[in-house]
Amino acid sequence: MIAPSILAADFSKLGELVREVTKAGADRIHVDVMDGHFVPNLSMGAVVVEGLRPVTTIPLEVHLMVEDPGRFLDGFVKAGADTLIVHLEVLPDPRPMVEHIKKALGKKVGLAFNPDMPVERIEPYLKDIDLALCMTVFPGFGGQAFIPESLERLRKLKALTAAHNPACEIEVDGGIGAKTIADCAAAGANVFVAGSAVFGAKQGPAAATKDLIALAKQ
Repeated sequence: MIAPSILAADFSKLGELVREVTKAGADRIHVDVMDGHFVPNLSMGAVVVEGLRPVTTIPLEVHLMVEDPGRFLDGFVKAGADTLIVHLEVLPDPRPMVEHIKKALGKKVGLAFNPDMPVERIEPYLKDIDLALCMTVFPGFGGQAFIPESLERLRKLKALTAAHNPACEIEVDGGIGAKTIADCAAAGANVFVAGSAVFGAKQGPAAATKDLIALAKQ
């Protein structure tokens, strides 16, 4: 499943581009939210999700790369988000927030973790989440190179999800493109966040989306 990241899109044409990748077969749209604290960059807020909600029928997943994700949950849900992804690094115990997102807000929930966090840290929470996001670069900026050691981390994550929650999706984010997507799929990932590889592709976002879908199935 391909999740184009709009962080790499031309915002002057955002609605048009999202329609284009939706028609090309994208499974969901990935919205990167950065607060300038947890990561050294600022990006978009709930108003972007609100603007995109009428544009596409596919899910909008919000990746909260922020120090205090609880502050933003209600706003993004009201704007139309379908999935909320929060980072393990800022949650000593993510279970209360996971339960709040699922039960009080009625949305899917994902837990993300950075390349320097042991994969085993997510194990106690896998049974309660819908998605585990293994970062394959350090978050903050698009266009970074894929960290090769991520493949072994994905294999570990796949084994853990198989043991605790086989239905949990395994998502990868960072440096995902034509040269890396097949290896990530073979290592266990089934959702692929792609920014520059989609919206910066010479062949255009629609063709790039279709190419990545095909490569992920090999």
